[in-house]
Amino acid sequence: MKKKFLAALLISLITVLASLSGAFAAKMVCVSHQDLKGETSVGKCLDQNMEFAIMDPQGFVRILTPREIELTKKLNPKAFETKAFGLKYYHLAPEIPPLPVSPEVQ
Repeated sequence: MKKKFLAALLISLITVLASLSGAFAAKMVCVSHQDLKGETSVGKCLDQNMEFAIMDPQGFVRILTPREIELTKKLNPKAFETKAFGLKYYHLAPEIPPLPVSPEVQ
């Protein structure tokens, strides 16, 4: 029983670490205005009800819901200060900034 629990825990940990390593190269792109080329910030576009998605390095796109945006703003507000790019110019979009370091960790 204990071995099964440890094996499951190890597999879960490896899965989480593998998914995190790919997330560092993810980009946020506008899907409602595909011609954006960094003229404004992601936050200002969201204020205008534009729709954004996260694109991973393999090209998979996940549309952000209002709830995901709200939670991300609380956890990583710098992500919304980056310049906004549409799908047409996704290759120019900056990577999503990493989470700020928690004060307890420093």
